[in-house]
Amino acid sequence: MELYLFDDGVADAWHPFSLTRPCGELLFGAMLLRERLERYAGRSATATLTRDWLSDYSEAGAPPALPRGTDLSGRDRLILLTRAVPDADARFPAEPGRPRAIRVGETVAGCFLPAGEPGPALEWLLNPSGELDGIPDVEEMQLSGELLPAPWDLIERNPARLAADLHAPGEPIRSALPEGVHVLGSGSVVLVEGVRLEPGVLLDVREGGIRLEEGVEVRTGTRLQGPLWAGPGSRLLGGSFAAVAAGPCCYLQGEVEASVALGYANKAHAGFLGHSYLGKWVNLGALTTTSDLKNNYGPVRAGGPDGVLETGLLKLGCLLGDHARTAIGTLLNTGTVVGAGTNLFGDGLPPKWVAPFSWGFGDSAGVYDRERFLAVAERVMARRDVSCEGKARAWLASCWEAGTTSPDPK
Repeated sequence: MELYLFDDGVADAWHPFSLTRPCGELLFGAMLLRERLERYAGRSATATLTRDWLSDYSEAGAPPALPRGTDLSGRDRLILLTRAVPDADARFPAEPGRPRAIRVGETVAGCFLPAGEPGPALEWLLNPSGELDGIPDVEEMQLSGELLPAPWDLIERNPARLAADLHAPGEPIRSALPEGVHVLGSGSVVLVEGVRLEPGVLLDVREGGIRLEEGVEVRTGTRLQGPLWAGPGSRLLGGSFAAVAAGPCCYLQGEVEASVALGYANKAHAGFLGHSYLGKWVNLGALTTTSDLKNNYGPVRAGGPDGVLETGLLKLGCLLGDHARTAIGTLLNTGTVVGAGTNLFGDGLPPKWVAPFSWGFGDSAGVYDRERFLAVAERVMARRDVSCEGKARAWLASCWEAGTTSPDPK
């Protein structure tokens, strides 16, 4: 049996991230959404069925991306929705037998099809249902877990998911701590090999555990409040961090609260980042600051290509797509969504929605030239020993084409 993941029509509208990556490659808690589905299936994903322009998608450790119309009928296949989040102990049956439609609650979030059975059709992948064309007597089964309706749910639900990921049953784990590092509370502290904590670091685990992966560096004057997870090679350079999930090689400083950095983010200077999500390779200029609470304490509305969207959330900062950058001193209002590849500068507050590959905003607005964008991406990635050549360059070029030819590419 092979595992395939798929983005549906709802995932297609997960701006700003759906332009540049399959949605299974987004961080939720201390794991990617894909990794949670792989744990449920008991195997690695063969590929993700997603938007056509992502056919050159290429990142280390990730499966390839295939167009949603790809014929898979020659093999037993388990097909799962990238927005589905299985419970930690949920497992797919080892011998599934007949065709199955898989539901999370009342919503269809996948299927199992034996070799020789057709489908699923493109229409089904965009809008899954219990009806699988040409297959009679489909059995239904439940997947215990949750579905994420919108990209800001990756922020709002992240602290609870992170706390569950870092919970140590029984006696909490407590790694040996260097001299001069202080701990508040009795929660778990896991320091993987190669973690470096300087004297004067405070770890607060009264509300959740802390796990620092291989090679993480935490400098003097840093306060970490759990639940908190930092991926391999990340650097926490001073300031206050609470309920944060940071993927690999993130350099962070300042005040960061209830936020997610997917990986290779650079926020190495002061500034507040609250209830926000940073895609890969985001660079926040010094003193870039987000607002995550309206002055009237009302629900936040988020930006989108078709206008503002009601989130129902009291707190929501910003969502920045892959390779977005801000100028020094940039101020971001509640619910600001910045498209991938944008170089954000200009006078005043940026609008709630900044289209992908924008060059500035307001009177400074233009389109970021493709070759200049690719050249800068290549230089930035090389600084962290990551190649932007061949297929990776073709992937980013395809994203540029998709993002600049339509405000809402499908």
